[in-house]
Amino acid sequence: MKSEYIACDSSVEEEYYARGYNVIAGTDEAGRGPLAGRVYAAACVLPRWLELPGLCDSKKLTERARERLFDAITSSALTYGIAYATVEEIDTLNILNSALLAMRRAVEMLDPVPDLVLVDGNISRGFAMPAVPIVGGDAISLSIAAASVLAKVARDRYCAELDEMYPDYGFKKHKGYPTKAHYDAIARLGPIAGVHRTSFKLYR
Repeated sequence: MKSEYIACDSSVEEEYYARGYNVIAGTDEAGRGPLAGRVYAAACVLPRWLELPGLCDSKKLTERARERLFDAITSSALTYGIAYATVEEIDTLNILNSALLAMRRAVEMLDPVPDLVLVDGNISRGFAMPAVPIVGGDAISLSIAAASVLAKVARDRYCAELDEMYPDYGFKKHKGYPTKAHYDAIARLGPIAGVHRTSFKLYR
């Protein structure tokens, strides 16, 4: 997209409204890098001119800020969807295809159906409607940033559930990412069937 998009606002969306699109959704995923767990995605359509102070790339927000914004987004969005792809799908399809699958599933939950989807990243294949990839979209597009927060919070909550089920692995802290503590837990206890991604490198 254009280099003048330097703030996370609705400038990207406004460009496409001006081109004649009426229902514009943003979508993003969370969890491509971890060694374990599902990859989550969210999609949402925000009211035009909506302001959500503090909303930007979910990775740069504190957990408390994401939780606050999660409630603000879900209460103000015209429509939103949160979906995931399973560990089995990740190991079968690879993580990129699974992330796209999760995003498509999230978009399919939207009502009204968008006539354009803004997709975080450089690939936007397989959507049922026009889809535009936007590199770094979660830092410049309000609807993608909102989807980023929804996906991240949903996945963090899922990791908290994993932590309750498997307390010795530390999922609540590392969220499945390849930290030293996580590698050490796998080496000590072994991978968890259906939780760890066997297509990933699980041992250092």
